Amino acid sequence: MKERKHTLQGQFTLVFFVLMVGTILITLLFNRTFLGRYYLREKEKALEALYKEIDGEAAQGAFLEDSGEDESFSEEILRASDRDGINIMVMGEDAATIRISASDKELMMNRMWDNLLSATPYIDQRDSSDSRFYIVSVRTREKNYQVAIVRNTRLGTDMMELFAVLSDGSFCLESTPVESIENSSAIASRFMIYIGIIAALIGSLAAYLMAGRLTRPIRELTEISSRMKNLDFSAKYRGKSRTEVAELGENMNELSQTLEETISELKTANRQLQEDLEHRDKTEEMRQEFLSNVTHELKTPLALISGYAEGLHDGIAEDPESTKFYTEVIMDEANRMNQMVQKLLSLSQLEYGVTELSMVRFDIVGFVRGCIASMQMLIDKNGITVRVMECGPIYVWADEFWTEEVFDNYLSNAINHCEGEKVIDISFEQKENCVRVIVFNTGAPIPEEAVPHLFEKFYKVDKARTREYGGSGVGLSIVKAIMEQMDQAYGVTNYENGVAFWFELETVAVDREVGEQS
Repeated sequence: MKERKHTLQGQFTLVFFVLMVGTILITLLFNRTFLGRYYLREKEKALEALYKEIDGEAAQGAFLEDSGEDESFSEEILRASDRDGINIMVMGEDAATIRISASDKELMMNRMWDNLLSATPYIDQRDSSDSRFYIVSVRTREKNYQVAIVRNTRLGTDMMELFAVLSDGSFCLESTPVESIENSSAIASRFMIYIGIIAALIGSLAAYLMAGRLTRPIRELTEISSRMKNLDFSAKYRGKSRTEVAELGENMNELSQTLEETISELKTANRQLQEDLEHRDKTEEMRQEFLSNVTHELKTPLALISGYAEGLHDGIAEDPESTKFYTEVIMDEANRMNQMVQKLLSLSQLEYGVTELSMVRFDIVGFVRGCIASMQMLIDKNGITVRVMECGPIYVWADEFWTEEVFDNYLSNAINHCEGEKVIDISFEQKENCVRVIVFNTGAPIPEEAVPHLFEKFYKVDKARTREYGGSGVGLSIVKAIMEQMDQAYGVTNYENGVAFWFELETVAVDREVGEQS
């Protein structure tokens, strides 16, 4: 038995561990890459949302009262500012009306005037300015408001500010601190690494134990299959689970029992088959011998009939017309019987296997065209159009003599049964290692019940018509014997408008015990 290099349990545990580690690494990568951007964007969205609420109230005239400093805003605005940690200041355009909600009101007032006077320089102007505040970056600049990151150099902190002109002409300043997201991200990443390592170890151990439990019945089934391979059917699966593995185990138990019974029946049938084969061989030998003796005995009287018929045809009888009629009948019958004898002799030789095959390489396309040319007179006599598929040479390995016998039988059969449009199509279908030669003729299809018997000796679908064109019922049985001798496929296919007989020949060289030529 071939030793297994990897177990399902180990592979399951390894896959689980790799997935866990991969998930942690991807999470850390996204955390380091996108967390800062996401944090700032959320801060900006909170400022913009609060600005829209304040601007909505300003449009309704909520900030027009000349009441001096007033820290009150609507409850919605105060809840939003407390939730997101946003300081708010609204100043009327005449600087008389001021509303503020901030932890450091003085700072908010200073920042309001810095924004009104555009007194906050950019960070790259730091060397030429002694300002306390610098603009690090402008995130959004719209018609009525601007969002920027501002650094407090004294405290070393950043804050995000939204400065806007409201609908009533008032000025609005929103400010929220921006924590160092890099430090928070690094702390979160370290924490995730520690937790991830612990989770991966615990998860891998759990996966290993679970995989062992899941694969235990599979290992049991593997052992049972190994014993069954050695024809030991005594082992049975004993699992009690309700999974697909248990169902597989029950099926293997039934398979084991069925195989044991089948092998016992096969042994009994094999002995009976041996006896039947011996009986068949004896019967076949007797039949072949009878056929050989009959055909041999018929050759002499047939030759005499043919000789006397030729003499009568030359005018020996007194009544020339009568003599010619009878002699033609005698000659036709003699020729028909002589052909049958020759075919039976060829069939007998093929079935006995005494005929040697001479395998040569030749172009089947040119070969078929030559066979058609030799039968052109019969084709024209019956008013048939023969069409051969246009293609280049196709070289096959076969016995030329017997291949001609097969094709001539198919072509003669097609000529005798061609009806309707009276067209015979010859085509070649190339496959991987062989070519199929197809002879199709228009006409009525063969009855389905007759198809399995077409290649049997003396079988005739329409006996009256077969007699009319001189058929003996042996031609297709000769095809069968030849193709079986060459170990190649053959057959027939029915179509609505006709019938196609086909046979296959090898297109590659093969080793044969007899007659191969390269």
